[in-house]
Amino acid sequence: MKHSGSFYHDLNFGEQAEDWVKDLFGGKLKVEVKSDRRALATGNLYIEVYSRSKPSGISTTDADYWIYKIEGIHTAIIIPVERLKNIVKKHFNGLYKHGGDNDTSRGVLVPIKELFSHE
Repeated sequence: MKHSGSFYHDLNFGEQAEDWVKDLFGGKLKVEVKSDRRALATGNLYIEVYSRSKPSGISTTDADYWIYKIEGIHTAIIIPVERLKNIVKKHFNGLYKHGGDNDTSRGVLVPIKELFSHE
């Protein structure tokens, strides 16, 4: 989108963003909220794929967006689930990382900075 000096053009652009937020938090879009205690220290998010030997997490979600709360800095990342699934596939190296309660989950570590890439 090109920059415009027009007040009405910029107003329309801002209103589109407001509508998206209303859809996101007003229930029109499905949202799943996750949090990660170690993301700030490691620079990675742990994305669960299996739990207790069954598909779970990103494998089974029907959400449109995931909101990932990063503990320690009161910040959240909102990402479309389909985009997150593609990023998880990119970072899966054939081995799942153990995690979750009592290490009963299997997942993929995704660098937080990857969520902001254009790929």
